[in-house]
Amino acid sequence: MTAPQTLDRAGIARRIPHSGSMCLLERLASWDEHAIHCTTATHAHPDNPLRTASGLLSPNLIEYAAQAMALHGGLLAAEGSEPSAGFLASARNVRLGVERIDDIAGELQVHARRLTGDVSQILYEFTVSDAAGRALAEGRAVVVLNTPLAMETNA
Repeated sequence: MTAPQTLDRAGIARRIPHSGSMCLLERLASWDEHAIHCTTATHAHPDNPLRTASGLLSPNLIEYAAQAMALHGGLLAAEGSEPSAGFLASARNVRLGVERIDDIAGELQVHARRLTGDVSQILYEFTVSDAAGRALAEGRAVVVLNTPLAMETNA
């Protein structure tokens, strides 16, 4: 593995298709070929782009997990190559532990583990926890790669 073991927000933003305030992850804590762990406190930012008049609702934790999956794919890509274009095709067995997340103290812990996959799709399981380890969201997600739709979405 020649990719860095840790990254700050700027390094993450260079490896995923999200930029500016839409890059929700602030730190890559660790990763290997099977899993990734990131942290962030962007859920508490008043300018979080996912925030609505009702606050930042917990289903948005799926986007935090999806960005960790995208980063994982970027880190696994061959040195100097472009990561595969992809999109979140489904989220299943999602369990949400809270209604909203903008009032959660401390950093979010974002974990994703690759369960299986090939050149066209990858199955991940994910957990997003608060700083004390309480699960805020968990589930499974399918990422579809290298399709015309994925390439248009990331263009």
